[in-house]
Amino acid sequence: MNTSKKVVVLGGGSFGTVLANLAASNGYKVALWVRDSDQALRINSESANTSYHPELKLSQNIEASDSLDEVIDNASVVFIATPGIIFEQIINRISALVDTNAYVISCTKSILGQPFRPLSDIIKNKIPNDIGVLSGPNLAKEIADEKVAGTVIASGNNELIDCVKQILSSKTFKIYSSNDIQGVEFAGAIKNIYAIICGMADSLKVGENGIGLILTRSMAEMSRFAVAKGANPITFLGLSGMGDLVATCTSKLSRNYQLGYNLGQGMNLSEAKEAIGQVAEGIRTLEVIKNESMKLDIKMPLVESLYDIIYKDSLPEALISDLVNNPHEVDVEFTY
Repeated sequence: MNTSKKVVVLGGGSFGTVLANLAASNGYKVALWVRDSDQALRINSESANTSYHPELKLSQNIEASDSLDEVIDNASVVFIATPGIIFEQIINRISALVDTNAYVISCTKSILGQPFRPLSDIIKNKIPNDIGVLSGPNLAKEIADEKVAGTVIASGNNELIDCVKQILSSKTFKIYSSNDIQGVEFAGAIKNIYAIICGMADSLKVGENGIGLILTRSMAEMSRFAVAKGANPITFLGLSGMGDLVATCTSKLSRNYQLGYNLGQGMNLSEAKEAIGQVAEGIRTLEVIKNESMKLDIKMPLVESLYDIIYKDSLPEALISDLVNNPHEVDVEFTY
């Protein structure tokens, strides 16, 4: 294995930290960009990111910095794991810094609105490099604990796919491949909406049959939307689709699930976010998908129901009523 490539991870949150440690544990020198200089100093001195993974001893091959120029310099592979709200800003800042031969991989599960833009499009519009999207059922704490997990790297470049597999694979972290960038990207972002819904439904004690119903309807909605945007429907039967949906919608480790649970317990949105203490991308994605589905005339009853609860003061119990009584659904999971 050639470990001479400089690997860069932008974003020192939960997922960025475990990505950096996977690569560093495989012998790569990893530059980890964080926004806060004090956080960078602590990571370098303590070999731990105590803000997100206090239990995880980080490899000595990781060097954290708050300087984008310093981190990006001579990078061979750049993984971007920043929150969606600053993703475009980061791309603008690194566009003149990234070497033309470097691979750029989005690891952020988000979509931007006004206008509607997948994150891979934002990279393409600013950086003329080979790009990829990394997504799957990747609860960061379990990866940090070396529990078995898998992810999907999607790209049109097979050399990029092989490179990412070499950098991140471990005895417990399996990497699959796809050429459907749109499908993998949409699945990773949109499923966060349904994780909020499942958390809310759990708090309302809807039961496991009800969760099964929600998951099935969620898969129908998200795949209909993505296929209308050009994705391959088969992608949604795989790890980045159904695998990620089930893991995120049923795990208390999921931030979006936690957010929904808190909302179902009567917290307002600000209180629910504060209780989590980390970014839950599903709320921002909800508004983007709601607006775009209306524009395309795609029926997404669960999205509409959650939107009404978040933005129009409907009660959480309305979610269950809408789930049971919505007249638009049929018993075919893939109807386009």
